[in-house]
Amino acid sequence: GVVAGTIFREPGFAFPGATVKIVSLPESGSSEKPLKEKTVSNERGEFAFRVAPVEMHYKVSVQAKGFQSQEKTVEIRGEERVEATFMLQEESK
Repeated sequence: GVVAGTIFREPGFAFPGATVKIVSLPESGSSEKPLKEKTVSNERGEFAFRVAPVEMHYKVSVQAKGFQSQEKTVEIRGEERVEATFMLQEESK
């Protein structure tokens, strides 16, 4: 499976260079080690993680200096592509 997405900032510009982290959320009682990966959005604000094609929830978080961090939870049900779009807001001074 693939978890991919795009990061924007107001007023809809692509956001390159944001740090994107993904963490799997195994069901409680599962002996699976959580997957943890990190990447940086490209010049079009895009990112992608390749994940196992099994049913699993993932927490995707985005951080960038001077902007509020954001998180979303996505679900993969097999060999599919799930999109997550983020719109970062500037931190208030």
